[in-house]
Amino acid sequence: MMGSSRFQAGVSLLAFAVLGLFLLYPLWLVLQSSVQDEAGGFTLAPYAQIVSSRYYLGSLGNSLLAGAMSMVLASAVAVPLAFCLARLQVPGKLLLLALASVPMVLPSFVGAYALVLLFGRVGIVTVALRSAGIAVGPIYGMPGIVAVFTLTLYPYVLLPTLAGFRAVDASMEEAARNLGASRWHAFRTVLLPIVAPSVLAGALLVFIEALENYGVPAVLAEDRPFLALDIFKLFAGESDPNAAAAGALSVLLVGCTAVVLLLQRSYLARRRFATGARRAAPPIPASRGWRLLATAFCWGVVLLSLLPFAAVVVISFQHFQGPVMSWQPGLGNYRNLLKGSYRPLANTLALASLAAAAACVLGAPLGYVLARQRGRLSALLGILATAPFAVSGTVLGIGLVIAFNSGWLVLTGGWLILVVAYAVRKLPLSVRSASAAVHQIDPSLEEASINLGLSPGRTFLTLTVPLMLGGLAGGAVLVWVAATAEISSTIVLYSSRWTTMTVLMLHALEGTAPGEATAAASILILVTTAPLLLAYRLLRRHSGSLL
Repeated sequence: MMGSSRFQAGVSLLAFAVLGLFLLYPLWLVLQSSVQDEAGGFTLAPYAQIVSSRYYLGSLGNSLLAGAMSMVLASAVAVPLAFCLARLQVPGKLLLLALASVPMVLPSFVGAYALVLLFGRVGIVTVALRSAGIAVGPIYGMPGIVAVFTLTLYPYVLLPTLAGFRAVDASMEEAARNLGASRWHAFRTVLLPIVAPSVLAGALLVFIEALENYGVPAVLAEDRPFLALDIFKLFAGESDPNAAAAGALSVLLVGCTAVVLLLQRSYLARRRFATGARRAAPPIPASRGWRLLATAFCWGVVLLSLLPFAAVVVISFQHFQGPVMSWQPGLGNYRNLLKGSYRPLANTLALASLAAAAACVLGAPLGYVLARQRGRLSALLGILATAPFAVSGTVLGIGLVIAFNSGWLVLTGGWLILVVAYAVRKLPLSVRSASAAVHQIDPSLEEASINLGLSPGRTFLTLTVPLMLGGLAGGAVLVWVAATAEISSTIVLYSSRWTTMTVLMLHALEGTAPGEATAAASILILVTTAPLLLAYRLLRRHSGSLL
């Protein structure tokens, strides 16, 4: 229909304009700054400096190593966990899945700080083991960073892999078994290759998240260089800021994530994974011993991933004397945190709410167009809509500062630039939720409305949006939760007036106020967990149960 085509074209143009202005344009300026000298001429000196510097090559190597190790370990944990939840009778599957999703959106650097409290130089476990005569070193550096990434990011692999196992046609496994293959052989040669795209998609998200993460290395890296930290130091360093070198490292970081995504697309394009599933595979009849082992494994992994966050909450009620904790319960940490001002908490809630609303307003029509429209324009729009997943918050923040620090539109120093950064970075969450909801709506309903005289735009607002409201609400909550925990772009863009809880906690960690840091972390855990449970209920209701 001509009217529908015009409506979809209008939405596409709006999306291209918004993402072009607030995503592509800032990234272009970052690239431009990396090849310009002080006089504005072309130069490749920043790249030559990086290639010839042992320090920056080490920074790149550390970031890639942390990302690769986290990706492998998260997959090693998530794949058997997904199989157990999909194919075995494990008690409490729904609760397990809800709890397993929690670390994905909680602030990862809170988990990093929890490890410091437990296994740092004066950590609770470290001190206890030393008192018992067991010599242990602190968990700083690569081991701690990889442990945090593994425990907080494995849900990125778990959720798509679980859906993949549930979508495998039962006849595939039955055919392998009838040909004499054992269950392990059938799993390794039939099931695992079929769910490989799901595993790969989640694993690459783990790699990208680990590669661009700022908060965890800021807490645990100590003197070890990492790309995200070095980019921020070069751009905002008080002693010797170097925007060109920061831009070159930013281009390198975005380039690494882009290469990974291209390799994934190339791998999937050369292989076929469709099975023509007609019925889901039934639960595997396992012995009582195997069921107990699977149950212990599933609950053990999920509870272990939540342990650092639970430890932070418990420790936040203890008294601190400098960096040393004493087991004297009380509310002193919370009083000290909030006695100066409630503004950081109010800023966090307000900015996250505005970002969620903005992402929903753009994500709803964009998700609709991606679900209904086919063609090259739609494919390009889909790539652009998911591109923020591959862009580090630190890099986007630097690009926004360069783009909107002067000229016809000045945003730096205010609240709007933070909302823009949050909304753009988390837009894929809203778009995916909206698109999934649209796929469940019969197009004939919209066609009937248009045939009765309503315009496509009016039909979208009065018919389609109410029908996809559950998916939109779930996506908005996910954006809100992720925005409250955002630190990578916030650390670049915030001003003193717009300090958030994540910045407050990071400064408390860098200073001598660990008690206030645990209180801030506990508040973040509280304000992110409750909406996450609501989002889980909404998405499960409107997207269908995975179980």
